[in-house]
Amino acid sequence: MRALVQSFLRYREPDLSRALFELGVTAGALLLGWGLMWLSLPIGYWLTLLLAIPTAGFLVRLFMIQHDCGHGAFFRRRATNDWIGRALGIFTLTPYDDWKRSHTLHHATSGNLDRRGTGDILTLTVDEYLSRSTLGRIAYRAYRHPLVMFGIGPAWLFFLRQRLPFERMRWSWRPWASTAATNAGIAVLAGLVIWLIGFGPFAAVHLPVMLLAGSIGVWLFYVQHQFENVAWARSGDWSVSDAALSGSSHYVLPAVLRWFTANIGVHHVHHLCSRIPYYRLHRALRDHPQLETLGRVTLGQSLRSVNLVLWDETGKRLISFREAALPRRDR
Repeated sequence: MRALVQSFLRYREPDLSRALFELGVTAGALLLGWGLMWLSLPIGYWLTLLLAIPTAGFLVRLFMIQHDCGHGAFFRRRATNDWIGRALGIFTLTPYDDWKRSHTLHHATSGNLDRRGTGDILTLTVDEYLSRSTLGRIAYRAYRHPLVMFGIGPAWLFFLRQRLPFERMRWSWRPWASTAATNAGIAVLAGLVIWLIGFGPFAAVHLPVMLLAGSIGVWLFYVQHQFENVAWARSGDWSVSDAALSGSSHYVLPAVLRWFTANIGVHHVHHLCSRIPYYRLHRALRDHPQLETLGRVTLGQSLRSVNLVLWDETGKRLISFREAALPRRDR
C-alpha cells in the first residue's frame, strides 16, 4: 500500500497552464450555455429546458474545480486555490471554507461506522434502523426515498441549508463568515443579472440549471460510497487506505460524462491521493491496471444501488429495506 501511494506522488504536481485552460473552458461554456438559454426564452421554454442539461453539466464541472481547489490540487499555491474556490462558490452556491472543512472530515472518516455524520449520506446499520421507533423508521425511509434524496434534498441543500449553517455553529465563527461572504457574493451577482434581464427570465433560466446540477452532484456523491460491494468498518478495523480502495467506487462512465464530471468517478484513486488534479486521475488509473476492477460500478449497476439503504454488519454489505425485514439467516 505504501508503494502504491508513493507511486501516485508523480501525478500530484498541478500544471498552471492546464488549470487555467480547464477553468476558462468550463466557466466560458457555462456562461455561453446560460446566455443561450436566455436567448431561447422567446422561442419556447422547451428549448430552454433542453439547453439546461448541458449548462447544468458545466456547472457540475465548475464545482469539481472548486472541489480540487479544496484539496489544494488545482493550483500550486494554497492561497490561489482558496481564493479561486471562494469565487467559484458564488456560482455553485457552496460556501467554500465551510464546505472544505466538512469535506476534509469526510475524507478522514469515510467508511468508518463509528464516525458517520459529517459530509456524507446518512446510512444506518440494520440494528440501528430496527431499534428506531415507527416514526424514526418512517423518517429514515423518507430521507432515503429517491424523490427526496435526488430531488427535494439537493434543492434544500443548495438553496437553504448552505445559506445558514446552523448545525456547524459549534465549530467556530468561520462557517458563518464563509457563508455570509458567499451569500453576499450571490446577492450581488444575482442582483446584477436581475437588473439586466429581469427577475422572471433570471428565474426561468437559473432555477432549472441549479436544480438539475444539484441533483447530479448529489447523485455522484451518493454512488461514490453507496454501491453493492462497498466496505464499511468499525474504528478498530478501519484505515484510510482500505476505506479508499474498498469504500469508494470506480464509477465507469462514457467519455462525455467523464468530461462533465471531471473524472470524479475514479473516486477510489481520489480518496487514496486527493492531491491528484482531476485531469490526471484517469491517467493514474490507466497506469495502475490492478485498480481497474476495484469498486467498479457501471452506469446500469449504479441505478440499482438506490435500493441499498442499510448496512448489514453481519453480512458486511448494504441491503434493502425488504432484505432487512427478513430473518437474519435468510439475508
